[in-house]
Amino acid sequence: MSEWGIYAMVRKIIDRLKKTGRRTVYDFEASPFRSYLSQFTAKVDNRLSVGKSLVLIYIDITDFRLIEQIVGPGAADKLLRHTAGLLERKAPGLIPHGEEILAVDRLLGDEFIVFYTYSGELSREVLSKITISWQVALKDSLNRAIYSEAGVAIDIHLGCAAICPGGAGTIDVKLYSAMREAQKNARGRQDPKNAKMLEEFNLLLEGKKFEIKYQPIVSLSTGTVLGWEALTRGPGDSHFRSPQVIFNFAAEVNLLYPVERVCRYLAIKNLGDIGRDEKVFLNINPLTISDPNFVKGETINTIRQSGLSQRNIVFEITEQADLRAMPNFKRTLGHYRGQGYLVAIDDAGAGFSSLQAIAQVRPDYIKIDMSLVRGVDSDPVKKAMMETFTAFAEKIGSFIIAEGIETESELRTLIKMGVHYGQGYYLGRPSYPKKHPEIDITIYIARLSNRRKQLAWRHSIPVADIVEECMVVAPETPVGTVRERLERSGFNGVVVAEGGRPRGLVMKQYLYGHLSSRYGVALYSNRPVTSMMDRLPMIIDSVTPVETVSQAAMSREKSKIYDNIIVTRNGRYAGIITVQNLMNSLTRSQLEFARGANPLTGMPGNNAIEEEINARLTGEKPFVLVYVDLDNFKSYNDRYGFESGDHLLLFTSKILSGVCRKCGSPEDFVGHLGGDDFVLITSNDRVEEICRKTIRYFDRLVPAYYPVEDRVKKGVKGMDRDGKDCWFPFVSVSMALVEVNSGLAHTINSISREATGLKKYAKSLEGSVYVRERRISREI
Repeated sequence: MSEWGIYAMVRKIIDRLKKTGRRTVYDFEASPFRSYLSQFTAKVDNRLSVGKSLVLIYIDITDFRLIEQIVGPGAADKLLRHTAGLLERKAPGLIPHGEEILAVDRLLGDEFIVFYTYSGELSREVLSKITISWQVALKDSLNRAIYSEAGVAIDIHLGCAAICPGGAGTIDVKLYSAMREAQKNARGRQDPKNAKMLEEFNLLLEGKKFEIKYQPIVSLSTGTVLGWEALTRGPGDSHFRSPQVIFNFAAEVNLLYPVERVCRYLAIKNLGDIGRDEKVFLNINPLTISDPNFVKGETINTIRQSGLSQRNIVFEITEQADLRAMPNFKRTLGHYRGQGYLVAIDDAGAGFSSLQAIAQVRPDYIKIDMSLVRGVDSDPVKKAMMETFTAFAEKIGSFIIAEGIETESELRTLIKMGVHYGQGYYLGRPSYPKKHPEIDITIYIARLSNRRKQLAWRHSIPVADIVEECMVVAPETPVGTVRERLERSGFNGVVVAEGGRPRGLVMKQYLYGHLSSRYGVALYSNRPVTSMMDRLPMIIDSVTPVETVSQAAMSREKSKIYDNIIVTRNGRYAGIITVQNLMNSLTRSQLEFARGANPLTGMPGNNAIEEEINARLTGEKPFVLVYVDLDNFKSYNDRYGFESGDHLLLFTSKILSGVCRKCGSPEDFVGHLGGDDFVLITSNDRVEEICRKTIRYFDRLVPAYYPVEDRVKKGVKGMDRDGKDCWFPFVSVSMALVEVNSGLAHTINSISREATGLKKYAKSLEGSVYVRERRISREI
């Protein structure tokens, strides 16, 4: 039982006291829960003895029986456990700095309790403010969690009470009295527009006393910083220290837009120097982005005063809002994107998340909620969801940012999956002034990412290899001038760029279509080209593989499917790719892959195997090279024919691949040298398990490839290489293991020579075996 579990027992004791009408001490000595309760009461007594007061927060989900009827008892209990976990995560951010949480737990049914220390005076006014701050912080989060599962909105009753040092009565009586007081207060709703609370909030707002901290967002391919998310905090001694309290309270009292405006101003003003291509992510509620005051230009003025441009700014939209219910939202957002601002969708996969909303917004960045990131290294469902999001983002030209990375294992998994960017405590905590990730983290990401690229045996052509020139014009260039230049050139379109960065695209047929209308020339000739350009063309980085680009290009709107694709290098214009050139390059890449693969199994062939071994030899990690050979395969081929032999080789390739996927790591490699010879490369700590399971599965399943009569005999008659009649048992597998340590002068030839003797020795032994430095192992 956890320490927090004692509160369920406290409630049972309280119920007994209620039934007897006693307000005296319950006989804990006779209670079966005495040992647990005494630990907690001792802790409470200790805090009171040093002058600390205690705050008890009581939370009750109203009408939870209705939710239970909708989703059933099992799902309802799961929701309550999820709510307890959410309270445990939120509570530390809602208590004053330096205070201690003593308990966060679910009571009986749908009631919860939080218990923490408090050093200041706990007057009635202070308790009222505590109640309001907790209520506005928790209601929205709990609603999102329950609505996503049950489809109904909920309300909460929340009350608090104090236990102060001194006074009469023992600990259990004080606990009982505090519980009764908190329950009583919960039945009387606190108005968020409480005059004292609102006055305190207005003082913070008018004095711009919010604190801004910056958390780095890091590239998971290079380890460099993409940008910083600006996170708002209140003063440490205020009831508004938590961002949930700040913004939820602001929404309750209709001050959300002024609060966000002040926070944006502070975030940009206090940012300090950033790289030319670095970003600052500003959280924006969809309701405020359509506010009439939002278009008056305060943001652009602040940006220019800070020496930034619109391309440095990313509006981070909270996804829990239903974007489809805001018809003006997409139009307003398009207005800002046209000015060069970028857009991110926050908390994708949580709450009211909607893939349809993401598809409508077509964000530049999709931030995956930490609930899908935490534990992604060990949860196959979360891995599958992350892979799906990454593939989805690439198809619509977006980038994934994984939020909440807290362990090395999570980071390593995300890098290997090809996730674009990451954010979380493991990479860097929010701070002011902003801090870059530790250099060790940057080096680690770069090395692991390079390793991932080296291990990709299907070498793709990066689009940098096929980039083409295109006409580039400034935004103020008249449409008539653009038409004249296009007529004199052989280009099929123009790129509109400013300061070396692309802003839009105009295709020739689109321009001519407008100018050929009745008054087209008169209407458009003197207008700037920005009036006609596509403000959201497809823009990709120069290192992107042609396969990825082709998928994204073919997923565009039908009217844009043959438009040019703009290529950038480190954010600056590098050229374009035509769809025709892209398709030709994709075909060429696939032909090169086909030439490098074994035609029977489709596995990497000799050239790919050689490249893989050379890449490993230049790396820093030791590895084990396993040569796999089938015994008695020639006699099997002679007896049953080449078609049956091919089936047996395919069977072998599937076993090797399957075992490596199950027991190895994503870095493992399996190739087919030809005939009955295979190669696999893995790490020293995994190789023996892979060999054992390969032998076990092979020996168990290979008899199915023999006719019934030969299966009974456990072998076949045939001729050996000298033409003599011999008895051949079932085909078996011999595996020769060669350890290759980093830093030694190994070559492919030296490894092959070492393996030759081991292979010969392994084949001289009966049955399926693996041999390692003359140590023999076989699966029994």
